[in-house]
Amino acid sequence: MKAVFQIEGSQPRQVAVEFNTVIVAGWAGRDMAAIEHHIEELAAIGVPRPSSVPLYYRIAANQLTQDETVQALGEESSGEVETFVFAADGEMYVSIASDHTDRKLETYSVAMSKQVCVKPVARSAWRLADVADYWDELVIRSYIVENGVEVLYQEGPLASLRTPRDLIAGYTGGADALPEGAGMTCGTVGAIGGIRPSVDFTMELHDPRRQRSLRHRYHVETLPVVA
Repeated sequence: MKAVFQIEGSQPRQVAVEFNTVIVAGWAGRDMAAIEHHIEELAAIGVPRPSSVPLYYRIAANQLTQDETVQALGEESSGEVETFVFAADGEMYVSIASDHTDRKLETYSVAMSKQVCVKPVARSAWRLADVADYWDELVIRSYIVENGVEVLYQEGPLASLRTPRDLIAGYTGGADALPEGAGMTCGTVGAIGGIRPSVDFTMELHDPRRQRSLRHRYHVETLPVVA
């Protein structure tokens, strides 16, 4: 899947990436209390406990999309805001993505539930080196629409999650950078009020030090479930 990112910063430019490998890093909390909270949150909707933490799920590269309208089967899928790191031209970048997941299928197989849903990713990114020194200060958040009103759905500092360096090293066996053409989502924070679906999802990565944000909004068209 080819994606084009507008790199924001002191030297704005475009970077095109032909993705051939996509990894979802699950259960990526930095402390066990936060991990256990998310495990219990998912257990409440029938999702089995993970075999280990963190856990790395491979996703077909063609499931990435930068579209603002996506399609999903049925009405039981929902988004999760995550940072998205990738390599291009020898440099690491960070953007924002949604680990959109089929919650009904998740009770049967987490891996399958992630694979069947597209993974929306933003069209803008930052150089990872520009924010690495104060990574823990960055904040991820998301919003959904309920009864016609946009409400805060997730919010938390990246200090609560493992760093990209740690997650990449865990996946690669020690390397601290991804190979060209690879992208990884780096974990999420709990849903405020519990996990629930919404056809409109807005995600954001906020940099409080520089007062800037990466944002992406997408709408889900639900397809009928027929037997």
